[in-house]
Amino acid sequence: MSSSSRGPGAGARRRRTRCRRCRACVRTECGDCHFCRDMKKFGGPGRMKQSCLLRQCTAPVLPHTAVCLLCGEAGKEDTVEGEEEKFGLSLMECTICNEIVHPGCLKMGKAEGVINAEIPNCWECPRCTQEGRTSKDSGEGPGRRRADNGEEGASLGSGWKLTEEPPLPPPQPRRKGPLPAGPPPEDVPGPPKRKEREAGNEPPTPRKKVKGGRERHLKKKPKPPLASAEGPAVPSPSPQREKLERFKRMCQLLERVPDTSSSSSDSDSDSDSSGSSLSEDEAPGEARNGRRPARGSSGEKENRGGRRAIRPGSGGPLLSWPLGPAPPPRPPQLERHVVRPPPRSPEPDTLPLAAGSDHPLPRAAWLRVFQHLGPRELCVCMRVCRTWSRWCYDKRLWPRMDLSRRKSLTPPMLSGVVRRQPRALDLSWTGVSKKQLMWLLNRLQGLQELVLSGCSWLSVSALGSAPLPALRLLDLRWIEDVKDSQLRELLLPPPDTKPGQTESRGRLQGVAELRLAGLELTDASLRLLLRHAPQLSALDLSHCAHVGDPSVHLLTAPTSPLRETLVHLNLAGCHRLTDHCLPLFRRCPRLRRLDLRSCRQLSPEACARLAAAGPPGPFRCPEEKLLLKDS
Repeated sequence: MSSSSRGPGAGARRRRTRCRRCRACVRTECGDCHFCRDMKKFGGPGRMKQSCLLRQCTAPVLPHTAVCLLCGEAGKEDTVEGEEEKFGLSLMECTICNEIVHPGCLKMGKAEGVINAEIPNCWECPRCTQEGRTSKDSGEGPGRRRADNGEEGASLGSGWKLTEEPPLPPPQPRRKGPLPAGPPPEDVPGPPKRKEREAGNEPPTPRKKVKGGRERHLKKKPKPPLASAEGPAVPSPSPQREKLERFKRMCQLLERVPDTSSSSSDSDSDSDSSGSSLSEDEAPGEARNGRRPARGSSGEKENRGGRRAIRPGSGGPLLSWPLGPAPPPRPPQLERHVVRPPPRSPEPDTLPLAAGSDHPLPRAAWLRVFQHLGPRELCVCMRVCRTWSRWCYDKRLWPRMDLSRRKSLTPPMLSGVVRRQPRALDLSWTGVSKKQLMWLLNRLQGLQELVLSGCSWLSVSALGSAPLPALRLLDLRWIEDVKDSQLRELLLPPPDTKPGQTESRGRLQGVAELRLAGLELTDASLRLLLRHAPQLSALDLSHCAHVGDPSVHLLTAPTSPLRETLVHLNLAGCHRLTDHCLPLFRRCPRLRRLDLRSCRQLSPEACARLAAAGPPGPFRCPEEKLLLKDS
């Protein structure tokens, strides 16, 4: 049965799918290859639509919609137990004709087909084997296979072969320095006829036609007869051979010209040996008029097609090419992040109506109305018209955005956050990744409050490489696996100094409120905190297991900058605090709120005595071990 009689699309190629069982299928994206960087979830544009390079399936299977070409049924190998019966009822795809059939429907044995052991459900069908067809006969159409990720499947198996191209002739060996002064080789087209004309064996042609319809007169210069011109005449090569040799000479010349034009010393020595010196300021129009040769050549004969030019005063040919000096090497490009905040006054300033006129209320009046709406109502207003949609992106309408308690953040969410430019962003207890957070922080230069409580340290570590000049509040409560080394990385100044930076400042120099509840802080981390966050007015160290009396002594020491700046201090749940640390809080004159609740070793009587005395002025206790002072 011929393939044409089996119905339309008999030899159409089916796109295979993932097996979902191999090691590449079950792993996650690497996030570093160029396909991952293009994905939207890693901050890319999402144009390639390709899977990760490390997730390319090694054994792609047929799609579940594939059916037999003869009986029209799917694979039924799961209904039997014998190996021969399973093979007869399974779908097999031929790598040559691309037909998917049951081997049992062909009434042929297993030995009559060539099975590909590397790809499942893949073979060379018995009909193609008997006819002697190979994958080369299938051409560029249906016989050309692709893997599930879109790459050529040339190395998937012996049955998956691509059409071979005719081999190219071996390249001509590279020559260094000028060509010898003797006659040109016999295999180079063009010179034999020129040699005969120079020797007087053939009358010269009056003019030569150049590509592009322009004709030029070639000047004939008397040359001494060459010693090797007495040999037999060489027949002219074919046009194909001449094009190939011309291409080889152009490649050799392109390899040599940048080296000779990169330094002035090489060009000077070359011009001295040729007997003529050229200035680099010569215009190309002078060479066309015949007054002097073009820049980069020293002969009088010129051919812009990459052909040979003869030097005056020498008996040998030289390849010429009208190329300028080689461009300087480009400096290495550093990674840059484009920050595109929304425009301050987007157009139009008025609301156009359907009748052609404008609404009497200007844009400023509409924004005052929009400021009384919440996020949900603003999203409804954005669907009214395009003008309202642009106006509702104004950052004054989005001072705070809350994305907390979300399992994943999609690229449209991240783009919407960047377009609105909020001053406060809540990402607590979300699955934000490090690359997503870094992408956000580099585009939110006006961010003042950032809440990352409950996130993993792998994501929060993005703070170590993102500049946050306007940050005033940072919430890092209940982050898992945070040690002194991670906090040191966050608090210390960046190791690389940017151009124009005169002082080495820490990343939290301008932070006024820091929340570190539930972290494993030690006294070493507190010393770094006092040094690199000197402007803290509110500090939350609640439920930190390692905070005790020595920690309070560090916070209230005479050398501590927080002694004069602390206003709110939360030490609830610190079980190592005792009554001996309570008099130390009198050193903080600006303290207005002190939370000591759930501290087991602190007695209510000692807290009451501290509230009565107070640093200066008494406190009031609305709850036990909670000290407040009215400002």
